[in-house]
Amino acid sequence: MPLLANGLAPRDLRREGDDLRLACHRAMARAATQAASLAQDLARRAARLHAVTPKLRAKGAGAAVALFLTQDALAPAALTRLMSDRAARRLCDRLVALGALRELTGRDSFRLYGL
Repeated sequence: MPLLANGLAPRDLRREGDDLRLACHRAMARAATQAASLAQDLARRAARLHAVTPKLRAKGAGAAVALFLTQDALAPAALTRLMSDRAARRLCDRLVALGALRELTGRDSFRLYGL
């Protein structure tokens, strides 16, 4: 259903019969193509994160990488049960410098990181 809802335009919902069915098929095809492209990009970013994991020397870095792979976005504060607050911030900054993570918020104070 989310693929269909993402691909349909409001004008398509006013159609009836075969026109509506054709509009739904076209919407699914467009949305599936976009979803496949996004999935490919996400898989590439996850592979990059796995590739840089051996370069990380921080204690608990492996568990932190696992958290980044299972969550959409994380603040460094979410990693404080694995390491200190400062170490978590430095780990996130290092992963951004290595090109494995992106800083998603663009703010200076409460930053979120994700693939």
